[in-house]
Amino acid sequence: MARVLFINGGSEGHVNPTIGVVQELVSRGEEVVYFCAEAFRERIEKTGASTRTFDDQQFIKAFISGGRDYLLERINGLLLTADIVIPSVLEQIKGEQYDYIIHDSMFGCGRLLSQILRLPAINSCTSFAQTKESFDHTLKHFFEQVPAEVVKSIEDKYQSLTASVCKKYGVEIHSPFEVFCNPAPLTLVYTTREFQYEGEAFDPTYQFVGPSISSRLNQEPFDFTAIEGGEPIYISLGTVFNQALEFYKLCLEAFGNTRYSIVMSIGHQIRLSDLGEIPENFIVKHYVPQTDVLQYAKLFITHGGMNSVHEGLYNGVPLIVIPQSADQPVIARQVANVGAGITLSMQSLTANELREAADQVLNNLSFKQAAEHMRNSFLESGGYYQAVDEIFKYKSQYNI
Repeated sequence: MARVLFINGGSEGHVNPTIGVVQELVSRGEEVVYFCAEAFRERIEKTGASTRTFDDQQFIKAFISGGRDYLLERINGLLLTADIVIPSVLEQIKGEQYDYIIHDSMFGCGRLLSQILRLPAINSCTSFAQTKESFDHTLKHFFEQVPAEVVKSIEDKYQSLTASVCKKYGVEIHSPFEVFCNPAPLTLVYTTREFQYEGEAFDPTYQFVGPSISSRLNQEPFDFTAIEGGEPIYISLGTVFNQALEFYKLCLEAFGNTRYSIVMSIGHQIRLSDLGEIPENFIVKHYVPQTDVLQYAKLFITHGGMNSVHEGLYNGVPLIVIPQSADQPVIARQVANVGAGITLSMQSLTANELREAADQVLNNLSFKQAAEHMRNSFLESGGYYQAVDEIFKYKSQYNI
């Protein structure tokens, strides 16, 4: 049995894919100590891991303070989280011994902690992976297209933060790529090489283990008899970008009193009463058990978060993707590239356009066939079982 230090940030999309991995590690005899935001404590503890937390509000404040407009600003934000995460982790594990570290690919200063603790490291990548070449190409646009005075200010901040973090913690940072992607000798990517854009560009240190989808440990009751048979459509904008009252009203207009049975999850920031009269063919809840509902759905209308897209395709459900932010436009394009759905823009969306898009996807068999193809590739990839197999192969290399 080995002792594992798991470092993660504070969002559903980065935590949920690791749940099955942690459960499987524990079932194979590993002792896991998992750092995350307080909101995930109960979920992590149900896996059998020990949970430690850091001040997630200060963490978010530090990250956002770096700026949101440009990639290098977000990298500065990640560097600013170092003083929130690193001292907290080091204080809480003082006197403890660990055999290896698994860290998130973006949040939690994982690569820096692996240097400080001198532990073999594994990178947990819950979104699309990036090669240094593709990352540098993206960053190049910032330097070429943004006004020089803006670039200088942001780059000076990056250089200052990098020097400060390296001096304070005795670590090395050679590039923005290292800050943003936390590369390690092994990177677990929770998708397939087939779904990963430019999947052929990654060397064997990147293991595409497929979506890590396990049963949610915080289920709520749901009456599935109401959507059995027929053509259920499931609508959700996830847990972060779901404060979209006008969009939900638009969905009521688009699908109200149609032949479709609609399940719509609106999150906890919007009151049901704000929606007005709800048509009889709608089931609207603050939260629904997504992975279970998707077993019945014929179409999934989603914001395009990686978790949601994976869960839809894992169930062979074609998608309409309405990206909101972050990496969702890239994910949406990839859904369209593999033929498993179409992309719409929230800014110009009308009820007629949404209804016509749903009819198009549901009446064209090619979308369902492409989604089924992705489902088969996901099932063959192994998911969290394969992830833990790769972890144990890695352990053997270090005689852990």
